[in-house]
Amino acid sequence: MKGRKQKLRRSGAKIMASLILLLGSLAYIMILAVINGSIGFICAMGVTVFGAVGVAKALGETIALSYGWIIGLAVGCGLLRGLLRYFEQYSNHFIAFKLLAVLRDKIFGALRTLCPAKLESKQKGSIIAMITSDIETIEVFYAHTISPICIAILVSTAVFLFVGFVLSWYLAFLAVAGYLMIGIAVPIISSGRLKESGVKYRAEFASFNAYFLDSVKGIKDIVLNNAGKEREQEVNRRSELLLKETKKMKHNSTRASAATELTVSLFIIATLIAGIVLVRFDMLTIGKMIIAVVAVFGSFGPVIAISALPGNLTQTFASGDRILNLLAEEPAVTEVKNGENIEYEKLNVTGLSFSYDGQTQVLKDIKMHAEKGEIIGIVGESGCGKSTFLKLLLRFWQKEKGEIAYNGIDIDRIDSDNLLDNVTMVSQTTYLFDETIEENLRIAKPDASREELESACRLASIHDFIMTLPNGYKTQVGALGDNLSAGEKQRIGLARAFLKGSDLILLDEPTSNVDSINEGIILKALKEQKSKKSIILVSHRESTMAIADRIYRADNGQMQEVKV
Repeated sequence: MKGRKQKLRRSGAKIMASLILLLGSLAYIMILAVINGSIGFICAMGVTVFGAVGVAKALGETIALSYGWIIGLAVGCGLLRGLLRYFEQYSNHFIAFKLLAVLRDKIFGALRTLCPAKLESKQKGSIIAMITSDIETIEVFYAHTISPICIAILVSTAVFLFVGFVLSWYLAFLAVAGYLMIGIAVPIISSGRLKESGVKYRAEFASFNAYFLDSVKGIKDIVLNNAGKEREQEVNRRSELLLKETKKMKHNSTRASAATELTVSLFIIATLIAGIVLVRFDMLTIGKMIIAVVAVFGSFGPVIAISALPGNLTQTFASGDRILNLLAEEPAVTEVKNGENIEYEKLNVTGLSFSYDGQTQVLKDIKMHAEKGEIIGIVGESGCGKSTFLKLLLRFWQKEKGEIAYNGIDIDRIDSDNLLDNVTMVSQTTYLFDETIEENLRIAKPDASREELESACRLASIHDFIMTLPNGYKTQVGALGDNLSAGEKQRIGLARAFLKGSDLILLDEPTSNVDSINEGIILKALKEQKSKKSIILVSHRESTMAIADRIYRADNGQMQEVKV
């Protein structure tokens, strides 16, 4: 973020329009909230206006209402105001929280669509900030922005017509000038600074979250490398930067608020002076002047609420822009729905080429094939494209040239869910959820029996370790903290693959984090499984290739079959 100016990709109007479109069928509740809010504010004004009517009547103004009716109407307006205010706030927050649930669902859906290719380049802390603080900021828009704007327009129009037709058009047009200045001119003038500081604050907040989360997750390595002081200094630097942006944003908000209050005071004084002048020249009675001035004074509330919106809207725009960017982002591949279904028998790859950036070729004219009952080994140094090749076999990325055919059907025509049912991959790092070991295993097969779980874990050489834990398969992974080694996590990932039972298993360095004894057990289990399925085994270790029926050597983006 340092030295880089943060800008919104969309204008504030486009962001607001996009967020409003999300209302959908909830629009009728928003309309109800606006009606309740408008009538409720008019009722609040009615308390003071009827008080002014009583004063005007006491000053000799001809008022048809008796004092009893005036008092009764003032009290009735107060009671009705409270009731309508409750329904307005209930409606607004009902919409807000309902839409937040919908929005979170959309974000998780977008993340699912972008996963895994597009998420590899995104900071996890930034995503967490988006689905927590950014979403909460959007709640302000639905609960405290749309309704106040509509209420201000309706109330201002009603007061303008009432003062104009019943009392004085001079004061009515002076009130309109005040509404325009307070509700439009002042916010526009102050929004420039507020917008820039708001966007910078949200960007720094997301950056700080991402860095701090990385620091917490990597605390063990930080301590082992005695890098705590340097990390602390960077956290403090980023914290100071965030504090600086917070102060700047608050300073600009305070200035905008002060400008609004000053403008309101000036128009109150102007309305009072205008009323006195009209009375002086017999253009208005003193009673009507009092009623008009009180009505205009009381009507500034909704437009003051609008003038305070830019401070909140800058946060809303920044958060909304980030969320809309994610929802609009195109995935690396388009999911194939209603495509062809297969039951895996063989794989043929011909002329496969791929590049991440469209320029540097990661894979060039790859040819390979695999049959059920074979273990295919792919060996090569790190960075030669082995892992990328496996990802292309699962269609995590879109191939550029060539063909990846399962049972003679190109991968781009196979239904995505069906492909993932037939092919599974164990990557170098296995993520374990903060649940029990059993629940982590059941991700692969939710209805698996206990016997199936144990059988898969024995094949992965992890069953004996699990049984040494106090609660066995019911042990909470979170309770273990970092006590699970990388090798143990990797073997649980391998057990998942065995449990799922896919006919093609892709293994990316499956024994990189285990000792030679456990490697031997795992390789023996893989060899025993080959009669039922195909296994593509990627490793930089030559020793791992001992069980392979055929071996391909990867080098500089190319793969050549070598004699075993």
